[in-house]
Amino acid sequence: MVRSDLASSGVMFSIDTETGFKDAALITAAYGLGENVVQGAVNPDEYLVFKPTLKKGYKPILQKRLGTKEIKMVYDQGGTKLSKNVSVLPSERSKFALNKDEILQLANWACIIEDHYSQARSMDTPMDIQWAKYGITGELFIIQARPETVQSQKLKTVLKSYQIKERAEVLLTGRSVGEMIGQGKARVILDANQINLFQPGDILVTNRTDPDWEPIMKRASAIVTNAGGRTCHAAIIAREMGIPAIVGCGNATTVLQTGQEITVSCAEGETGKVYAGLLKFEIQELTLENLARNRTKIMMNVGNPEEALGLTAIPNDGVGLARMEFIIANHIKAHPLALLHFDQLEDELAKYKIAELTAQYENKAEFFIAQLA
Repeated sequence: MVRSDLASSGVMFSIDTETGFKDAALITAAYGLGENVVQGAVNPDEYLVFKPTLKKGYKPILQKRLGTKEIKMVYDQGGTKLSKNVSVLPSERSKFALNKDEILQLANWACIIEDHYSQARSMDTPMDIQWAKYGITGELFIIQARPETVQSQKLKTVLKSYQIKERAEVLLTGRSVGEMIGQGKARVILDANQINLFQPGDILVTNRTDPDWEPIMKRASAIVTNAGGRTCHAAIIAREMGIPAIVGCGNATTVLQTGQEITVSCAEGETGKVYAGLLKFEIQELTLENLARNRTKIMMNVGNPEEALGLTAIPNDGVGLARMEFIIANHIKAHPLALLHFDQLEDELAKYKIAELTAQYENKAEFFIAQLA
């Protein structure tokens, strides 16, 4: 009904899906019909918007993350199927599927929908919403809205943290789902018809999942997929079942082998890591309601923006210091001096990579500004 096959579509939540931070709206977007986003067949763009200042008329887009968006689902006009997947042109992949005004429009609608259901139910009701863009007119439509069922149901008075205690070879990276750690033997399955091969406690490694996979997902110690973003089927089910997942790895099914012992860590920020071997880790639980409130105000320092939303659950009186050099280093993944004097580096590979990073900018200041933007 909405010709998003000629434009874009996606999923949005009126809550941050990883941390449960209620003041942020998360929007995902990809080209074509929305089934690919829901099923995790594509790695979509992601946008994070701060709701309190949005409601005051500002334009607070906190983060934009470009997805690969390699394929799009369109109607199979003149063909034998209802729909089909086609490749997206490289020039389109390198652009965001939504512009600034569209991001803010969707985020504003997420706030309106959340407020409506919260009033109707007399309780805070974060929402899980699907949207589509009409390619002929450019209009945006909301096509589904339902209550979010994971973060909003969690017990907020217990802070549970996972810490990896060993290091080993990193086999894969992708988008982390949750903040947990799981380990076991990898089980590479490419077809849902082979799910009978899965053993309880195995780590499911596949291209993507849909409802046909759910019988074995609930028995997995972790999930690793080639495709998908934070709002795909595998990510949503992993959150509901309380198991770690890393999505959008790209080549998990070729790098990992069935029977290989691995550790899946989602406890190190937005980037999930698959380590070789069964590594030691520990779980710490802190009951927040038992903490006495200090008379002295306790402020927090921010060095890693990716952890800021999750850390709001810790009792605090706001942010006292934001370390700009840490924030820059966190995004660029290189020491500022290495960027300024990359031609003096002894490591030829590092020199090449940094030169490649900065090649599109006329000067270093422009590069720093672009990274912060």
